[in-house]
Amino acid sequence: EGSPYTWWVGKANEKHYYWGGSGPGIQKCACGIERNCTDPKYYCNCDADYKQCQVVVGDVDRPGSEAKVSVGPVRCQGDRNYWNAASFVTSSSYLHFSTFQGETSADISFYFKTSASDGVFLENLGNTDFIKLELKSATEVSFSFDVGNGPVEMVVRSPSPLSDDQWHRVTAERNVKQASLQVDQLPLEVRKAPTEGHTRLELYSQLYVGAAGGQRGFLGCIRSLRMNGVTLDLEERAKVTPGVKPGCSGHCTSYGMYCANGGKCVEKYNGYSCDCSKTAYDGPFCIKDVGAFFEEGMWLRYNFHSPGTSMKDLVSRTLLSSADPEITSPDLTLNKEELSFSFSTTKSPCVLLYISSYTQDFMAVLVKPSGNLQIRYSLGGTKEPYNIEIDHRNMANGQPHTVNITRNGRDIVLQLDHYPPTSYSLPAASDIQFNSPKALFLGKVIEIGKIDQDIYKYNTPGFTGCLSRVQFNQIAPLKAALRPTNASSHVHIQGELVESNCGASPLTIPPMSAATDPWHLDSASADFPYNGQAIGDGVNRNSAIIGGVIAVVIFTILCTLVFLIRYMFRHKGTYHTNEAKGAESAESADAAIMNNDPNFTETIDESKKEWLI
Repeated sequence: EGSPYTWWVGKANEKHYYWGGSGPGIQKCACGIERNCTDPKYYCNCDADYKQCQVVVGDVDRPGSEAKVSVGPVRCQGDRNYWNAASFVTSSSYLHFSTFQGETSADISFYFKTSASDGVFLENLGNTDFIKLELKSATEVSFSFDVGNGPVEMVVRSPSPLSDDQWHRVTAERNVKQASLQVDQLPLEVRKAPTEGHTRLELYSQLYVGAAGGQRGFLGCIRSLRMNGVTLDLEERAKVTPGVKPGCSGHCTSYGMYCANGGKCVEKYNGYSCDCSKTAYDGPFCIKDVGAFFEEGMWLRYNFHSPGTSMKDLVSRTLLSSADPEITSPDLTLNKEELSFSFSTTKSPCVLLYISSYTQDFMAVLVKPSGNLQIRYSLGGTKEPYNIEIDHRNMANGQPHTVNITRNGRDIVLQLDHYPPTSYSLPAASDIQFNSPKALFLGKVIEIGKIDQDIYKYNTPGFTGCLSRVQFNQIAPLKAALRPTNASSHVHIQGELVESNCGASPLTIPPMSAATDPWHLDSASADFPYNGQAIGDGVNRNSAIIGGVIAVVIFTILCTLVFLIRYMFRHKGTYHTNEAKGAESAESADAAIMNNDPNFTETIDESKKEWLI
């Protein structure tokens, strides 16, 4: 009646929720289909929870006697064509086959899955006759045809969307007596044929799968298409058809890892998208920070429990994953929590984050007057809260810092910025359950009842700076405030919340000396986010020296180039010719040559001699 608890994975890395003797989308075991389950109220024997459904091995009480039961590898069997599939990735793409021969009888069945709300599954035309199957809307499948007596259309309506990217089965049949249409296990739609008139379906065009002339094509996957008992080879035809891909393995199998920070990959008919709703991030790949700048005195409260909400509503809220319904309920507890956020500030002391409860339990992340960070846990069992002191770092230096805190029972793991995580443990006398969490505060604590004295002092004047990517388990309070959703009703803000990414990536502050730094690594070659000596302004001295050397080299090269250019073009603007001297005062070019070359006269005299032959 809901989501399946068990599945197997096929060759295309696709989850399948049916078992031997059944099929996808049916949600029945073989006994449910054959109507011979142990309890007729259920469609699977295991749902009845009868003691008969068990494996019993006897004779194991004797000394030295034991039994071992093992389950062998899963064995797959069935029709290979059952998973013969094609993916239609554009609305104009289609496959074509030879004309469907269904003059007196047409039996068509196939599976489809899509996230589109409409599209044509298949169509075959004649002069006036035709046959067509299409998804008319997100909840309607249509079977229409004409054998010469006028168009006939049958529609099956589903109470839930068929565009849910899950497999659905369509069975359509037409003969001389009647026509029928069924989708999944919905009631069969039947239409009687007229007693008189035409009975033969005369078709001439090719069979088009995935589109029809002038209509929006199908976007999604079709598999196991059988026409009068013959399975059409969709995969082979798709290999040579643009816009159609063989198989239907899904995009998340190949690209799902690009959904970062806990984002969930969602299949689309021609791609995929990342669902960031359960993360503190935004953007197409869940990598965009969502943060805000807090003015002095501003604060945000996120209520885990809304007044007037019933227990059933609390448990079923879509805001949280089903694995963590307890964090919304005032009478349940937390045995573990995960907290992460980024902040930057120049003022101290202040309250960064505080989680209150309906009891005396609380958790707080504080910046002390010295600028050092403190994590404070009070879960009961001890007189004083358990404090984690980070005394060797000034976190109120205006740089963005990242805090990650994970608690599982008594064990606490803290990671700051890019430094290695450090483990802590609650005292043996401390409880390990966070009882009845009530609200999460950012910037300031405005809570009814007794508040820890130090936290009360840090409340004035409050946090001033930037907070981003705040996430407590499945809750992202800042994102709920800045991106209006159903969760926005849980948020109360004092002041004006201005969105900011707080500098995005945190900067790693210079490390302390080995004597004061508890995270100091003995080995110089160890993998550490910052290696080298720090100078007064936080810049690595080695980098400064290298930069100076590079600048000198570049200056030398430029000077050399200038010298070479000047040398190569030192005679620029002058040139040599063989023009005769005195050419400037000569009356003509010939006169200039004669004046300059004494042999030229003899040459002229020789040329003027005449010869008589």
